[in-house]
Amino acid sequence: MSLLPPGSRQPALLQTMRMRDPVHYFASLRRRYGPVFRMQLIGFPPQVVVSTAELAAEIYSTDGDGNRAGALRAGYVPWLGDYSLFTNDGEPWWRHRKLLSPALHGRSIASYPDLIAEIAAEDIRTWPLGRPFALQEHMQAITLEVTLRLVFGIRDVTQLARLRTLLLTLSKASGSPLLFLMPARLRAWAEKSPLAMRVPVLPTTRTMKASAAVDEILFAEIARRRDEEDGDATDVLGRLLQARDDEGRSMSDQEIRDELLTLLEAGLETTATGLSWAFERLMRSPDVLRRLQEELARGEDDSYLEAVVKEVLRLRPVITGSGRLLDKPLRLGGYEIPAGWVAIPMFSLIHQDSEAYPDPEEFRPERFLGEGAQAAQKSFLPFGGGRRYCVGAQLAMMELKVIIREVLRRVELTAADPAPEAQRMWHVTLVPGKRAVAVAREQPLNRAPLSEEPRCPVHPAPPE
Repeated sequence: MSLLPPGSRQPALLQTMRMRDPVHYFASLRRRYGPVFRMQLIGFPPQVVVSTAELAAEIYSTDGDGNRAGALRAGYVPWLGDYSLFTNDGEPWWRHRKLLSPALHGRSIASYPDLIAEIAAEDIRTWPLGRPFALQEHMQAITLEVTLRLVFGIRDVTQLARLRTLLLTLSKASGSPLLFLMPARLRAWAEKSPLAMRVPVLPTTRTMKASAAVDEILFAEIARRRDEEDGDATDVLGRLLQARDDEGRSMSDQEIRDELLTLLEAGLETTATGLSWAFERLMRSPDVLRRLQEELARGEDDSYLEAVVKEVLRLRPVITGSGRLLDKPLRLGGYEIPAGWVAIPMFSLIHQDSEAYPDPEEFRPERFLGEGAQAAQKSFLPFGGGRRYCVGAQLAMMELKVIIREVLRRVELTAADPAPEAQRMWHVTLVPGKRAVAVAREQPLNRAPLSEEPRCPVHPAPPE
């Protein structure tokens, strides 16, 4: 009797094609095969998927010594470099985790909310009034500007403008679906071949050229900041320049560059998408929106705002799941999963577990308040879990709450179309199918009119 979990017997090609709509595909496999099932996609090892928080915890228990999550990602984001927290494993990963964590938590980011609100306000003043527009483009502009100012700490206006355009180009090129359909060997060749690099339409060419241009600016900025030796710097770059490991060693220029791009890769699209879903859901949930506005007006605390953010991330997870490449066999839900397989806690399924979340399709922030909050929190995994829990989760939650508050303070939003927007796969994120189309109107009690001229417009021109 096989100890492998059940799963689809379709050829890997057909299973891969079904990934155009991963949410519904995974849900159909869960209904047919139960909470543990296997699948096979082109270019990947065999995969086992779990759909409950308890089974996810069994996978996360292997994080200390039993899997290589970084190796699973390394071939698909080579522009992040050899030192990225995203693609590393073992002791190098742990060293960087300890160096990076202090810059993204607690007192290090305590002063950020005011600047995040200012950045959001600058962009909101550029929004068209009374006609439909895509919110997601503006959420990307805001989160990019937050990254530029609070993470990279670049102040030179000319360099800011150039880097802004290059980072958008890099994000767009690296998000091409073709890039993720290319076999790993073909991609590796295309990224290094002088012949392939002369073909401008290839996503590998656009990605690597944009990465090289970004590197030129980042290394110059790192060198300049080293010369300044600013011990009072509050941006992430400044703090990484001061960071020392247990042996007193600092980070090299390349290490810092790799982690700056990792924060961009991990936070830009995901935070912008989370914000887009927040407004997409709020515009279609008038009771929730009304209560949120009342709570924000009272200004007593942000517990309901935090509950709204969590419910958005539960109901519309930005990432479907995050896997681990197993180094050792794993006993999982009564099955024996061989070494060399990929084990995936699937967030889009775990967040729909009716045992943890009754009526899981309903948008109900109250799940994260009162007596049921602890049970809801146990199955809440938008930032992953285990040892590799997202290092930027605290900053991401701060951004989400501050920007939502600032938008609702300044404009009234209504949906251009009352029908919910479908979840669509873009790169590795699940974005609103129409990019969160909204109609904005000025808040009647707005104390900072939209007609004010912004001090520094942050909505960028589209990348070339």
